[in-house]
Amino acid sequence: MTTLFDKIKEVTELSATSGFEAPVRDYLRKNITPLVEEVQTDGLGGIFGIKHSQAENAPKVLVAAHMDEVGFMIKEIKADGTFRVVELGGWNPLVVSSQRFTLHTRDGRIYPVISGSVPPHFLRASGGASSLPSVSDIVFDAGFANQEEANAYGVFPGDVIIPESETILTANQKNVISKAWDNRYGVLMVSELAKSLSGQALNNELYVGANVQEEVGLRGAHTSTTKFDPEVFFAVDCSPAGDIYGNQGKVGNGTLIRFFDPGHIMLPNMKDFLLTTAEEAGIKYQYYCAAGGTDAGAAHLQNAGVPSTTIGVCARYIHSHQTLYAMDDFLEAQAFLQAIVKKLDRSTVDLIKNY
Repeated sequence: MTTLFDKIKEVTELSATSGFEAPVRDYLRKNITPLVEEVQTDGLGGIFGIKHSQAENAPKVLVAAHMDEVGFMIKEIKADGTFRVVELGGWNPLVVSSQRFTLHTRDGRIYPVISGSVPPHFLRASGGASSLPSVSDIVFDAGFANQEEANAYGVFPGDVIIPESETILTANQKNVISKAWDNRYGVLMVSELAKSLSGQALNNELYVGANVQEEVGLRGAHTSTTKFDPEVFFAVDCSPAGDIYGNQGKVGNGTLIRFFDPGHIMLPNMKDFLLTTAEEAGIKYQYYCAAGGTDAGAAHLQNAGVPSTTIGVCARYIHSHQTLYAMDDFLEAQAFLQAIVKKLDRSTVDLIKNY
């Protein structure tokens, strides 16, 4: 029997960063295709399964994760064979050094690579002090003798470097430690949603899948929202937990009612709908005021305006090799998303859009 942890391990150990999402797209295509009536991709590579409705004047509902995880792209190969990079997504420089990665070449080869660090021996002249490095200055090292050898192995600028990390359970078997829960959480969420709704009739036209390039500016959400023209949009994404820092977002306290971020304010009628649905379904939830954005920030400004929100969970230490999160939070979020989608008929969507 495949457990939830087994599913989490499979999806989080996939390697796919912004603009290079093919492994996750393949995963979704395989898992969603048998469960929906048709599958479509947009021009940037987002993928969505479509469940048509027999209901009259059924509203279009778009539910979207994002496929990409944070990573790096090789900017330059130095004469000594080491690399300098540009970020794909936001990184705290303090978590980049002395880590393992995989380097993916354009012709499909994969090599181990590490990020360098300055040994304490070399810091003694400065009294042990070291300033915070810029990501652009961090050395990435695959062990090549020189630039020519790197090229001979098919490595060139534009190739990508993605965190390498094993997905494991914590001692109490309640939490998971892995890379990329932002946003393989969402990828697994939409896959499980499609599975739960397979064979069920809905009172909405459901488009369920995932966007590309969220980590580099919410780019895929512009494309998919324009293509499918939904009446409401639900991003499915992971947010940073602030519990051990004295902020909002506690691991184990359920799904998030994400009412504000710098690029999105939840509309009052959407908030009322979410809170009513959560209470009726007995969902464990917590309020969350965010410091970063999700695809809802891009989607809600498309077309004539699309009421949007994010169905999320929080995790500690995101955008790093080692993220910690609760499996129970995933289950609460999945139950919440299912309850939401099943309620979205013409009258409910009209109520959300009533100003």
